[in-house]
Amino acid sequence: MGIRLPIISHGDDLVNIVTDHVLKVIESDGGKLNQNDIVAVTEAIVAKAEGNFANVSDIADDVKLKFGDEEVGLVYPILSRNRFLNILKGIAQGVKKLHILLSYPSDEVGNPVMDIEKLDEVMDKLQGRMVTAETFYEVAGDYKHTFTGIDYADLYKNAGENITIHFSNDPRDILKLTKNVLVAEIHSRNQTKARLQKAGAEKVFTLSDILSQSINGSGYNSAYGVLGSNLSTDNTLKLFPNHSDAFVKQVQDSFFEKAGIRPEVMVYGDGAFKDPVCGIWELADPVVSPGYTARLGQQPMEIKIKLVADTMYGDLRGEDKRQAVTKAIQEKRQNPDAYREGTTPRVYADLVGSLCDLMGGSGDKGTPVILVRGYFDDYSAE
Repeated sequence: MGIRLPIISHGDDLVNIVTDHVLKVIESDGGKLNQNDIVAVTEAIVAKAEGNFANVSDIADDVKLKFGDEEVGLVYPILSRNRFLNILKGIAQGVKKLHILLSYPSDEVGNPVMDIEKLDEVMDKLQGRMVTAETFYEVAGDYKHTFTGIDYADLYKNAGENITIHFSNDPRDILKLTKNVLVAEIHSRNQTKARLQKAGAEKVFTLSDILSQSINGSGYNSAYGVLGSNLSTDNTLKLFPNHSDAFVKQVQDSFFEKAGIRPEVMVYGDGAFKDPVCGIWELADPVVSPGYTARLGQQPMEIKIKLVADTMYGDLRGEDKRQAVTKAIQEKRQNPDAYREGTTPRVYADLVGSLCDLMGGSGDKGTPVILVRGYFDDYSAE
């Protein structure tokens, strides 16, 4: 269930706000907090309570420190106003000239830059060449994003007077324009950085290096830099929270002080799921969860009920089948790998974080805390 909170601001006592509101909701339903409950808090309000913000000018100053007054290539940014436009403005302000390299038919997380039905035709005509945005769209045709109606190549080009746009699916092509590169990918950033260094790049950084420490007293994230950030104002970014591990421990301790129970606690961001209409992979954050308590770092130890029921106990019915399946579940503790065929043992934090992102949303629901009850139960539970 979603838990509504007051609007959170910098300096708020988020630990007590979260615990008090969760306990109030549970008690109003006549229930009690359980050891196996999960309390998930969106990264946005954790970062807001920390005051983890930065300005476009802070990004510009950090980029200048890293590259000097040089031409820089920006490789494979995601296509997003919320996620990237302010970052782009800062980068453009911090360099003499910025060459942006986009991939096609989509960015890293699935945002399309062209009609996928034309891909074969475009591939045949371009034959792997790096081309300007003008040449690309002469071949591919004009395109606006399915959901937002925005031409992102045009939007990004107009984010600064010193920006040019190119298309290529080989990141090393950027080295034809400049040997100084900022890798904007989220999940493949380290592999792309290594390829560029091997191909002769002179200076290579990733977005996790930008604001990895405070600039001009700004917020920062030591692990992820500006990755995981969101638009706050026209000139400000909210960064990914910096102290999630400490926060979840404090929340867990607060629940123990007030209710005598230590539920599992996590901070969640984007879920790891793919939209079936547009093909967008939702995970624009560097991780689903930047902080969680110990059990959420484990993997489920499950059997595939329908497989066991059909293959081992297909001749049973009713109560006999229920008891047989229940016994198989209970026996998995002694032989956890016996019935794992057909299950995908993903980490709990990724599974639960995806669930919470779908439940909480990022719009106007006003439920930045999700209470998950019974998640660790199985068919054998009384």
